Amino acid sequence: MNESQPRPSPSPTANHPHRSCRPLLVFVLSLLVAPAQPFLSPLHLASASRSLSFHANTKRNGLPPKLSDLVASTLASDRKIVVVTGGVLSGIGKGVTASSIGVLFRAMNFRVTALKIDPYLNVDAGTMSPFEHGEVFVLDDGGETDLDLGNYERFLSVSLTRDSNLSTGKIYQSVIERERIGEYLGKTVQVVPHISDAIQEWVLKVAQTPVQTFSEKHNNQDAAPEVCIVELGGTLGDIESMPFVEALRQLQENLGYKNMCFVHVSLIPALGDPPEQKTKPTQHSVKQMMQMGLRPDFLCCRGTSPLESSTVSKLSLFTSVPNGAIVSLHDVSNIYRVPLMMIGQNLHSMLLQRLRMGSFKKGVDYSVAEDVTGIEESDVIQDWKRLADSVDEPESECVIAVVGKYVDHGDAYLSVVKALTHAAMATKQKLRIEWIEASSLCPDDRGSNNDTDSAWKRLKQCHGIVVPGGFGSRGMEGKITTIQYARENKIPFLGICLGMQAAVIEHCRNVLGITRAHSAEFSDDLVKDEEDAVIFMPEGDRERMGGTMRLGARETILKQHSLARQLYGKEKVMERHRHRYEVNPALVPRLEKVGLEFVGRNTDSSGERMEVCELKQEMHPYFVAAQFHPEFTSRPEKANPLFLGLLKASKESTLTQ
Repeated sequence: MNESQPRPSPSPTANHPHRSCRPLLVFVLSLLVAPAQPFLSPLHLASASRSLSFHANTKRNGLPPKLSDLVASTLASDRKIVVVTGGVLSGIGKGVTASSIGVLFRAMNFRVTALKIDPYLNVDAGTMSPFEHGEVFVLDDGGETDLDLGNYERFLSVSLTRDSNLSTGKIYQSVIERERIGEYLGKTVQVVPHISDAIQEWVLKVAQTPVQTFSEKHNNQDAAPEVCIVELGGTLGDIESMPFVEALRQLQENLGYKNMCFVHVSLIPALGDPPEQKTKPTQHSVKQMMQMGLRPDFLCCRGTSPLESSTVSKLSLFTSVPNGAIVSLHDVSNIYRVPLMMIGQNLHSMLLQRLRMGSFKKGVDYSVAEDVTGIEESDVIQDWKRLADSVDEPESECVIAVVGKYVDHGDAYLSVVKALTHAAMATKQKLRIEWIEASSLCPDDRGSNNDTDSAWKRLKQCHGIVVPGGFGSRGMEGKITTIQYARENKIPFLGICLGMQAAVIEHCRNVLGITRAHSAEFSDDLVKDEEDAVIFMPEGDRERMGGTMRLGARETILKQHSLARQLYGKEKVMERHRHRYEVNPALVPRLEKVGLEFVGRNTDSSGERMEVCELKQEMHPYFVAAQFHPEFTSRPEKANPLFLGLLKASKESTLTQ
């Protein structure tokens, strides 16, 4: 087999009326064409391009009008789609891989957007348990999405929309609504072609929707993206992802080989002593991928150590992926080194050559493309190198306690961890997080962990404290007790969402003397405007759970001369919210008289709301709490001001000890 020959996408059969039969046909053809090899041999690129071009044109004529227009628009604008899939097991690193590929395009001055496909039936992630699915990441438009969208926003420095997260529930809901209004004109609605066409439409709509960038270096905010990174969640072969696999297969046929490529992330385990890298899991994963009609252009192999040359050769032989396009994504000191590792293996140049972008060369196989981009000298990569180095070369160590309800599931507070990491990088500190179960800090609290002494010992060794958001009464008393400790002992403190509400309750109880002060979320027998320190928002919905909270970016006006105003450096800020309850405005005057100042307020159609509270620096070095979620807008290049303030105060406290 000539490894330098270019490879097309799977052979076209789109004129066949039953598109769903194609994966089986591809598999049968592979056995006929190359019986001595497990996969199809590469065909000549020119012939394949002509075939796919002809196929795309004929296929487009039979597409629904909406999809046909979107395909035509994508081809006219020369927009590219990069699909990232995963094999062998879940949680293999598809999100970081997709985000890192986005960094490469961003560094080469391409406008990038992203789409995460989640095969579960939920319409969105809003009602899913943190124990089961991890954090719910909230977008500017109020979309409650998968935590991978947080990775995309942080790496790409963009603000995505709710449409950037597609689930099975969303796509079926969309198709059923179309059927109900008669859009299909009485036809039998089926997975193929109706669901698969709807998926393609969704992908192409997201790919052409402009996204806001956080970078000050890009001023053209209304320009359409040039590249869309699509991550297919789960593991290839899962039953629930089959409609999406088929839709992506059809989409490549509609767009053509040069406009869409596939990056497959797989595992290369090392077994034995001495360790030997095993390729069989990846071989089977790629074989299954090809049986479903998809063909990987790049293999990104996860493992503990760099791929050996013999491993690369064996993978290339059994998967027909060229040696140069097999990328080692082994363990590194921090995730900010992943894009740099990709650059070291020339992935950026291969992507440009494969997708015919930039200064590509005709007739040259993408796997041997030369680097003519100068990407390492770009501002983005220079900044990225400094970020990676700052994590590995800190000046001091800082220990931050995260006191929450879901601490046994680290992904439940993923954005909080990232925001703390960004602030630690900016202050040149090595971050160590002490995870403390809130219910373990108070013997009377509802919890299973009764090792109170040990929990308090760990808490008292920390330089700063974060009490993040959450739902439910378990651990609430532990959070309130923690905040009292932080306030009385002048430990730098940041409260988020429920953490702010807990801070208000603590102040009502221990400073104002309202001993029964609590939240209406957890107690329904409170005296109105006296004991109900936190109340249900008037416009809230107690019946429906999904999408009924106060969600998305809202404007907060910061009081002059306040610490929060000093940290943000401006009067008005936009931060993201996710809550049903709020601080009772009736108690605000009394709280401010005893020192808890509400320095951030939001004025919207429902009236004034308390957004940020703090103690004066004469009373406490850093005691700040916010109703919004500042962690969602923190970026590696620019840490969120509230987290940055916490890490600066914690660093100062370590220097004085």
